[in-house]
Amino acid sequence: MTTPKARFAGLALIAALCVGFTLGLTAPAWAGFDEGVAAYNRGDFATAIREWRPLAEQGHASAQFNLGLMYGEGEGVHQDDAEAVKWYRKAAAQGLAEAQFNLGLMYYNGQGGPQDYAQALQWYRKAAEQGYANAQHNLGFMYYNGEGVPQDDAEAVEWWRKAAEQGYAKAQFNLGVMYNNGAGVPQDDAQAHMWFNLAASRLPTGEDRDRAAKNRDIVAERLTPAQISEAQKLAREWRPK
Repeated sequence: MTTPKARFAGLALIAALCVGFTLGLTAPAWAGFDEGVAAYNRGDFATAIREWRPLAEQGHASAQFNLGLMYGEGEGVHQDDAEAVKWYRKAAAQGLAEAQFNLGLMYYNGQGGPQDYAQALQWYRKAAEQGYANAQHNLGFMYYNGEGVPQDDAEAVEWWRKAAEQGYAKAQFNLGVMYNNGAGVPQDDAQAHMWFNLAASRLPTGEDRDRAAKNRDIVAERLTPAQISEAQKLAREWRPK
């Protein structure tokens, strides 16, 4: 298999850990949860820990997730990946997609325990099947690289498309690469141009955005003016699903 780096400006890097806190619940918050959120937001990590720990010990999934994040970042506690994994696992077992994603990332990186692609894949998939775009992106990357599963470009495209259709810019970039290369999908310059264009419009200023714009412009050189106009129209009319 050609390595990602050698393929047409390369694929975007695997998603970094998202460290946003869960600030609300679909079910009513338990007493003390919102107080912990307020304390965290004003930088009072000790109070946030004090409010969330009893809830986490009673089975409150979002409090468990937040404790995991704080142990992972060393906020209000000594940094401890193993403790972070413990709390992520408790929340993940209750179906919290953010926790499933973070647990998958810990297994993927070998944080808090040995690296384990099979476990990473399992937890990414659980979050991905709930529609969590970061997990869909990372799951696609594992299929693309053949990490814990047989290498499968078509499966990578499937998961990147799910994330890209939600507006996840790195997955949009990766779809552009796959359409450009005809990997997992028929080669299609118009689709490659559209996905690179969408990624360039959504990625933050920096190297990845520059690469998306550069790739879009390279593809444009192979298109007729009418084809470019159509691809640009598709990008303008595109809406997240």
